[in-house]
Amino acid sequence: MWGGYLVGQAVSPVGPPWTTPNFPGPTGESACPTNIIGNFLSPTGESACPTGHKPGGLCHLLLALAVLSTSLAAVPAKRPAKPPAKRPAVRPASKPGNLASLVRDWRETPTPARQALVESYAVAHSKDNTGALARLALGVGEYEQKNYADAVANLKKIQAGLPQIADYAAYYLALARVESNDVNGVNKDLLGAHKTEIRSPLSGKAWLVEARALQTTDAASSVRLLREHYSELPQPEGDVTLGDCYAATQDLPHAVDFYQRVYYQYLTGDAANRAAAALLTWKDAMGAAYPQPLPAQLLRRADRLMEIREYARASQEYQALLDQLNGTARDRARVGVGAADFLGGKTASGCGYLRGLDLAESEADAARQYYLVECARRSTDDDAMMAAVDRLGIEYPRSPWRLKALLSAANRFLLVNRPADYVPLYQAAYEDFPNDPVAGLCHWKVAFQAYLHDRKEAAGLLREHLRNYPGHATTGAALYFLGRHFEQAGDFGSARACYQRLSQSFQNHYYAMLARDRLARPEVTAGSEADVAKFLADLKIAEAKPVTPESTRATSLRIERSRLLRAAGLADFADSELRFGSRTDGQPALLGMEMAEAADFPHQAMRIMKSLAGDYLGLTIGQAPRKYWELLFPLPYRGDLMAGARARELDPYLLAGLIRQESEFNPQARSPANAYGLTQVRPATGRQFARRAGIQRFTSSVLLQPAANLKIGSSILRSMLDQNGGKVEQTLAAYNAGPARVAEWLTWNTYREPAEFVESIPFTETRDYVQAVLRNADIYRRLYR
Repeated sequence: MWGGYLVGQAVSPVGPPWTTPNFPGPTGESACPTNIIGNFLSPTGESACPTGHKPGGLCHLLLALAVLSTSLAAVPAKRPAKPPAKRPAVRPASKPGNLASLVRDWRETPTPARQALVESYAVAHSKDNTGALARLALGVGEYEQKNYADAVANLKKIQAGLPQIADYAAYYLALARVESNDVNGVNKDLLGAHKTEIRSPLSGKAWLVEARALQTTDAASSVRLLREHYSELPQPEGDVTLGDCYAATQDLPHAVDFYQRVYYQYLTGDAANRAAAALLTWKDAMGAAYPQPLPAQLLRRADRLMEIREYARASQEYQALLDQLNGTARDRARVGVGAADFLGGKTASGCGYLRGLDLAESEADAARQYYLVECARRSTDDDAMMAAVDRLGIEYPRSPWRLKALLSAANRFLLVNRPADYVPLYQAAYEDFPNDPVAGLCHWKVAFQAYLHDRKEAAGLLREHLRNYPGHATTGAALYFLGRHFEQAGDFGSARACYQRLSQSFQNHYYAMLARDRLARPEVTAGSEADVAKFLADLKIAEAKPVTPESTRATSLRIERSRLLRAAGLADFADSELRFGSRTDGQPALLGMEMAEAADFPHQAMRIMKSLAGDYLGLTIGQAPRKYWELLFPLPYRGDLMAGARARELDPYLLAGLIRQESEFNPQARSPANAYGLTQVRPATGRQFARRAGIQRFTSSVLLQPAANLKIGSSILRSMLDQNGGKVEQTLAAYNAGPARVAEWLTWNTYREPAEFVESIPFTETRDYVQAVLRNADIYRRLYR
C-alpha cells in the first residue's frame, strides 16, 4: 500500500508439534514475510464440571463446547500478517419486480411485506416455471426462517414443475418435514436428490436427512444407510449423525467413537458442539464403561489448537493430558506445553521448560531440540542455534524436525546475507531430504547463489535443478538464468533454446516476459548445441491445458441448473452448484466463467476466476476465450486510469498491474493498515499528494472514489519512480518492503540486471509482489493495447 511498508511478519518455519508441511512462524520475530524461502506460485472452541472432574481436562472442554455455539477463536496470539481485508462494495441496484431481486431482498431482510411480493409473483406466474421457481424460493426461505409447515406447503406445490433442479425441491421438502417431525415417506421425497443425470451437490446431505427420518422409527436402518453411503457423507456432519443414530440403537460404544472422531478433529461449528454435548452426556451416563479416546486423538485436539494459533488454550490442553498419557505420547504433550508457551510469546518460560526436559530418544525429543533452535534464533544466539542444529544432525538425521531446523537456521542467515552460512544448510536440506516438497526450493537457493557469483558449478547446478525439479515453481527462473549463463559464455544458440522453452512452457510468468525480451535481441541467434537441445526437449514440464469453449453435456447441465437457481434468487445455491461441478465435472474454467459473469463486481469475478481458472499463467492468450482473460484481468475505470497514468507519464498497464495486485480493482478496499481504495493509499499519504494530484478538498473518503484515488495513486507512483531513478523493480520492492531494506539489499551484490536483484530479494512476499505486478502489466498490455 502507498505510505506503509511490510511489518510484523514472521519468517521461521516454526509449526505446531507433529505437523511439518506448513511451517507457520512464531510470534514476535523479524519484520519480513512468512515462508521466507518460499517461492510458490498460486496459479498459484469456566469450568462447571461435576465433582471429581479436573478443570482444564476433557469435562472442561466438553462443557464449554456444549454450551457455547461461538468460535473457539477468542483473542488469538499475534500472528503473521494476512492479505488486506476488503470492505464489501455496495451491491448495484436490481431491476424492480425481478424475481431474483425480490427473493434476495426478502432473504436478506425477511419482512412480511417482502415475502408478500414473492408470493404475489408466484401467483401471477403460476402457469410457467418462474412461478415454480418462486415457490422453490419461498420454500427455502421459509425453511431458513424455521417456518417448516409453510415451507412444506410451498414446496409441495412445485410437484414436477422444475425437473432440472428437482433435487433442490425434494431435499428442502424432506428437510422441512423432518424438522416438523413428519417423517413418513421422507425416503420417497428424497429420491429426487439421488436420481439426477449429473451428481447433485445435495446427494450426500440427503442421506443424512433420510437417516434422521429413520432414527426414531428404525434406528438400525439409519445406521446401515449411513454406513452404506459413508464415502458420500459431508463431514463432520456425517460422523456426528452416525453417532446420533448409534445412540438411538443404544450402541453407545460406537456412538461415542463417532462423536470422538468429531470432537478431537474439529474445534468449531455445529457438529463439534453437538459432539461435545453428546460426549458430556455419555461420559457421565456410562461411567467406567465410557470408551477412552486414543492418545493420538487427545494429542490431535491439542495440535489443532496449535494450528489455529490458540497457543494459551493449546498449552492448557497439553498440560491436562500429562496425567492421562504415558510413554512417548506423554513426552509429546510435554514438548507441546513448552512449544505452545514459546509460540504464544512466553519465550523465557517456554524455552526454559524445553531445556529442562529430559526425554528418551524419540521424535518428541527431536521436536524439543527443534524448538531449542527456534529459542536460540529468537534470542539471536547463532552459536547456540547452530549447536542445536548440529545435535539434531547427529541424533536425528532423518527426522522432519531436523529439516525444519535446517530451514529455520538457513532463513536466519539468508535475511542478513550470510551465504557462507546458509548455502551449506540449504544443501544439507535437499541432499538429506530429497523427497520433501521443500527440496526443490532449497536446491534453487544454492543454484542461484552459484550463478550470481559466477561459480564454476553454476551451469551444472542449474541443469541439475531443471532435471530434478521440473515441476517446481522455480523452473522458469532456472531456465532464464541458464540462458543468461549461455549468453555470457557466448553460446547464443543455446541461450535462445532456453528462452524459447521458457516462453513456450511459462507463457505469462515474469521470467517468460524477460525471455521474450532476450529473444528479440539480434545476437541471440538460432542453433544450439545438440546436447543442450536434447536436454531441454527431455525436461518433463507439465503444459497447461487450453480452455475449450465447447462445454460437455455435464457442464451444460450444471450451467443450466445454476441459471435456474440464480433466477430464483438463490445465488448462493447457484454458486455452490458451480463449485461442486468444478470438482466433479471436468471443466472448472467454464463453470468459473459462468459464476464470475454473474458476480456483482469485477473484483468478485476475479477472485472466482483465480480459484477456478486453473493454470492461466501457462496459457497463451489464444488458448482461452477472450472473456476468460477479461474476467481474470479486468480493466474497470479504464478512462480514469489511462488519463491519470498519461498525465504523469506512467505506463498505464503498469498502474493496472499494480492495482490488480493491491486491491483487485475493488474501489472500496480498505486494509488493516488503513490503506484505502484502488491503489491502497493511507490517508496521511493521500493528503500529502492530493493537491499535487489536483484534488483541492481532501478527506479519507475521497480515497474511496475511483477517479480521485487513481489521480493520487498515480502521483505517488510517479514520485517513487523518480526517487528510484526510474527503476521499476526497485520502486516496487521499496513500496512493498520499505526503501531502507531495498537500499540494504542493493549493497549485497553487484547486480548485472534487474532480474538478479529481484531474485535476490530475501522476502518471498516482496519478490513475488514485484514479479506479479510486472507480469500483470505485461498481460494487460497484450490484452488491451
